[in-house]
Amino acid sequence: MKKLNLALILFAVLFQSCTTDDCGDCFTPPENFRFELVDKTSRENVFSNGTFDPNQIKITNIANNRPAEFKFISENDINLIQINGIGFQTETVRLQIDLGNTPVFNFVVDAERKKEDCCSFTEFKNINITNSDFELDANTGIYRILVE
Repeated sequence: MKKLNLALILFAVLFQSCTTDDCGDCFTPPENFRFELVDKTSRENVFSNGTFDPNQIKITNIANNRPAEFKFISENDINLIQINGIGFQTETVRLQIDLGNTPVFNFVVDAERKKEDCCSFTEFKNINITNSDFELDANTGIYRILVE
């Protein structure tokens, strides 16, 4: 009888851990947005060629007029602005990117945080760049902003 009870308990525990409610969690962070600002005519990076200084970058959240966090990446003469943290929650983010006192472009992202099959991830419903021409490099995911 003890063996039968032990077998039933073991059986119940094994099959209970395989229910769809207990599939474990996986987490995929949202992607970062990276921008390369290049001269519209020469196609040179405006930081690499000295036209602008990275200290002149100002990114403002349009909704509350507060500075938005970003990172300037300077490696091997490739200078990029990276915006992190969009899409950890369902949100619409509206940013204005300036160089000094000159507006360069506006960036709007509509992000929805989802969970399917026990995995959370971000789906970007809308990504919009205005007030500047741009190109998206599909291989790298870098937005090339054409600065006049």
